[in-house]
Amino acid sequence: MKRFLLICALFVAALGSAFAQPTTAFAEKPAILTAIGQSADFEMVKVLLTRNKIPFTADTLVKAENLDGSAKTLILVVGASSKGLGAAGISADAELARTKALLKRAKELNMSIITAHVGGAARRGAMSENLIVPCMASSDYAIVVEAGNQDGFFTELAAKAKIALKVVERISLVGAPLAAAFK
Repeated sequence: MKRFLLICALFVAALGSAFAQPTTAFAEKPAILTAIGQSADFEMVKVLLTRNKIPFTADTLVKAENLDGSAKTLILVVGASSKGLGAAGISADAELARTKALLKRAKELNMSIITAHVGGAARRGAMSENLIVPCMASSDYAIVVEAGNQDGFFTELAAKAKIALKVVERISLVGAPLAAAFK
């Protein structure tokens, strides 16, 4: 019975994500890319933005006061890394505070917000989920790698936030829906 319910949930999630893509490009250029949780996944999304010729600046630790309106879209690469947080000299609580302030400032500036979770199951867990929840609640669009949404966590958050969610099979497939979001 549990297996049947899991299969049904995954089918509904996959079906929903197929239709939950933005019908038109909504995000304006340039973008600012930041790491929420300080994982190395940030570097992968940076490469995808470069390949797709989307103008952006990258700052793993950008603060709310550094958002001045010159960037029109905020791209959040979410997923906590204890090693990354330690290397950045920031605690999980401080990262959450930075995230909330950043989201508030982006909303004040009417920036589009895109959340990307590309680290799969390795970038889930309590520390990551504490960062993911506010990001999803404030985003206009989210792109996640399927392995990170096996339990429908992102599907549920996207439905609650009433945002489009694109679930892709692997990291290399994140670039196309990310590029398609831009005008």
